Amino acid sequence: MGDLLLWVMLFVLAFAGMEFVAWFTHRYIMHGFLWCLHRSHHSERHGLFELNDLFAVFFALPSVVLIYNGLNGHAFQLALGLGIAAYGLVYFMFHDGLVHRRFPVPFSRRQHFWKKRIQAHRMHHAVETKEGAVSFGFLITRPVERLKRELANRRRS
Repeated sequence: MGDLLLWVMLFVLAFAGMEFVAWFTHRYIMHGFLWCLHRSHHSERHGLFELNDLFAVFFALPSVVLIYNGLNGHAFQLALGLGIAAYGLVYFMFHDGLVHRRFPVPFSRRQHFWKKRIQAHRMHHAVETKEGAVSFGFLITRPVERLKRELANRRRS
């Protein structure tokens, strides 16, 4: 029973930790030295894919390695790998499906929880350049009114 509890805790920790990893990567890497890839996400997409989609591959690599190791005798690595993969699935479904409407999803954009995140993401996309954007997280967001004020202050400076 103890191993199962630890396994579940590691899964939840990996899932929750990915929100910080996603925020940090988005803020300092995507809007930093890899803006050359992320820029495609801040402009109109032509075709099914954009250069920014390569980040999904980058995020998937540690998950794949951990799942592989977990299936080969390291159960706790499986928990971590599946936690990362679960976050990736949620991010993909809601960011690409619900927010950007790249494919249909069986969820309502009108639910308060998702509506708040969609608004925060729209605030992020109000800026089409590397600098000056707000709201780099996805599941954890600041109040939209606060983001609007911050965006207005940045535009004035």
